[in-house]
Amino acid sequence: MARRIFWIVLDSFGVGELPDAADFGDKGSNTLASVAKSSKFYVPNMKRAGLFNIDGVSCAPPEKEPRGAYGRMAEQSRGKDTTTGHWELSGIISHKPMPTYPNGFPQEILEEFSRRTGRGVLCNQPYSGVQAIEDYGREHMRTGALIVYTSADSVFQVAAHERIVPVPELYRCCEIARSILTGENAVGRVIARPFVGEYPDFKRTSNRHDISLPPPRNTVLDYVSAAGLDCIGVGKIYDIFAGRGVTRQIKTVSNDDGMEKTLELAKEDFSGLCFVNLVEFDMVYGHRNNVEGYAAALTQFDRQLGCLLSLLRDDDFVILTADHGCDPSTPSTDHSREYVPVLILGKQVHSVNLHTRSTFADLGATVLELLHVNGVTDGISFASRFL
Repeated sequence: MARRIFWIVLDSFGVGELPDAADFGDKGSNTLASVAKSSKFYVPNMKRAGLFNIDGVSCAPPEKEPRGAYGRMAEQSRGKDTTTGHWELSGIISHKPMPTYPNGFPQEILEEFSRRTGRGVLCNQPYSGVQAIEDYGREHMRTGALIVYTSADSVFQVAAHERIVPVPELYRCCEIARSILTGENAVGRVIARPFVGEYPDFKRTSNRHDISLPPPRNTVLDYVSAAGLDCIGVGKIYDIFAGRGVTRQIKTVSNDDGMEKTLELAKEDFSGLCFVNLVEFDMVYGHRNNVEGYAAALTQFDRQLGCLLSLLRDDDFVILTADHGCDPSTPSTDHSREYVPVLILGKQVHSVNLHTRSTFADLGATVLELLHVNGVTDGISFASRFL
């Protein structure tokens, strides 16, 4: 039977501040500890896997006899965003931080963007996405000008009402921005943020689209697909890697939808990697400081994880991890510089404490070894620790 790996990124599910968290303004951040206080938090499958046995995790009693390999990983890349996190998971450490814009984007970039899109620009500051459409949505609908904003991450975000700027047109405008943002202004992602509704009840839709920088060299995804194996991207994986290495793209509208589609894939006879990103932990709950919603979403995920585990074949593995933190209990609405968990489950997995890995890239190297694929990463495989 062909080997399959279900690699699931719980977007923003950090497990405690990194030693350099203060350098990023994130001292004291701990996404897991914050959501574990909620009465809506109940994750028996992750607990059995060893979530609360991870070094440094003390927010709940550990499992007496955990079933999985468990540990945490430190980020070596100079960032705390989706792109650098996923690149490092897939084998590439980004030693140079991507550009950020705490004072907004340079005027010459906005002028070129306006000239080529034929539309004005509103906002141009670091902003909460929900607050941006609340504060600028009416003027956008009156003028047709695009709401452009950023965050602490390396992102150029463009919000527009779907009735004023149809989704294909918004995507075209974002492609224009991507072509402008090169060289020293090569941001990690240009993000289309469509919304609907009437003031004050604007609501962002699932038609978000990320246009990422292509990775600077081959990732795990490239190596897996080049070896003739499947590399299925569920959720925004295709967008994060600019399509590189993905043999099949499956779009999703929510965490729940992403897991339901993963469960369907588990019934298929593919061979290789099913790489899943569950973005709502970050986008809907972390960035909006919604502790209760985050906790409830983890509880729902854990239920679906139980279903996935019941579908595993003898040679399958499930890997759970994250790309950064986003502590919903802190005043900040931005990502947080945290360790991320790594939980590995499967019928061949021996329970072991993996302790602290020095880079996310170790997991990418491990995935390649599990799939018997050759490739060059910045990490060291730890597959022998749990097999």
